[in-house]
Amino acid sequence: MNIRNVDLNLLVYLNVLLEERSVSKAANKLALTQPAMSNALNRLRELFNDPLLVRTANGMVPTQKASGLKADITALLALAEQITQKDEEFDPSHHQQTFRIVTNDYIEACLLTPFLLSIIAQCPGINFDILTPGDINLADMEQGNIDLAINRFSVLPKSFHQASVWRDNFCCVSHIEHPYAHQPDLANYLAAEHIWVNRPGWQTENTATNKSGNQHLGWVDEALWQLEQTRKIRVYSRHYAVVDYLLRDAQLLATLPRRQAMLLKHHPSLCITSVPFQIVPIEIKMIWSPLLQHNQAHQWLRRQLLEFAKTIVDR
Repeated sequence: MNIRNVDLNLLVYLNVLLEERSVSKAANKLALTQPAMSNALNRLRELFNDPLLVRTANGMVPTQKASGLKADITALLALAEQITQKDEEFDPSHHQQTFRIVTNDYIEACLLTPFLLSIIAQCPGINFDILTPGDINLADMEQGNIDLAINRFSVLPKSFHQASVWRDNFCCVSHIEHPYAHQPDLANYLAAEHIWVNRPGWQTENTATNKSGNQHLGWVDEALWQLEQTRKIRVYSRHYAVVDYLLRDAQLLATLPRRQAMLLKHHPSLCITSVPFQIVPIEIKMIWSPLLQHNQAHQWLRRQLLEFAKTIVDR
């Protein structure tokens, strides 16, 4: 029997008929006319090739086949009701959930750390697993195994949903005794020895040429290249967290996203200054799988993160 040719409403009717053992009572319970219920019983008899209910001196009695069907029909209808119910309203204060977020240490320090601190006290069942871009691949995102990736992205599959988190400018950070701290101009910038710090997204950085050859150096060096200038890079790092340690040497200068730099604004021996040339701001986005678009918990996470991101302005 092809299930597509079966009117599944008939199973609802049969379940009530077996409970009421009366066509008129079943019709009344289902808000149908008695002729409509009689017609349904006739269709059921044809479907199962069995009388199903037989009139006796004691009223309508189920046949052996009908009695055998009762448990399965009850279970099937209970399952159908369960899977067609609306999702339970997501309550973050009581819900148990672990969110997996992929990002770099710039976003982790500037956005996720204060965001998590604002959430964990209010939502004891909400947990977080923070991963780096190297921990996953595109398939993990597409399959919904990762809740969010937050980064800068050059190219993305069209199927992904996305939202802009913020745009960030750049500034310089140095020791207070560094020459650039006293005269932040292009000459002192180019004369300085630099810390290059960057975290790649999933796409390759723009290529900027410097004296040591072609390297994927990113926004700062791309902007310098437009001026036909290069800087002397002494230290290459992929971790923003090391910058304040390296800058204890008054010889080095770092060019950082402003929100990252502002985490160091209270450091007694460091100074934050402007960049002496224009750099295209970086845009940070969050992306997620279309499989998670309508998930209530995921919708809550996205709303909370985007609202919190608005508070991270030059901290």
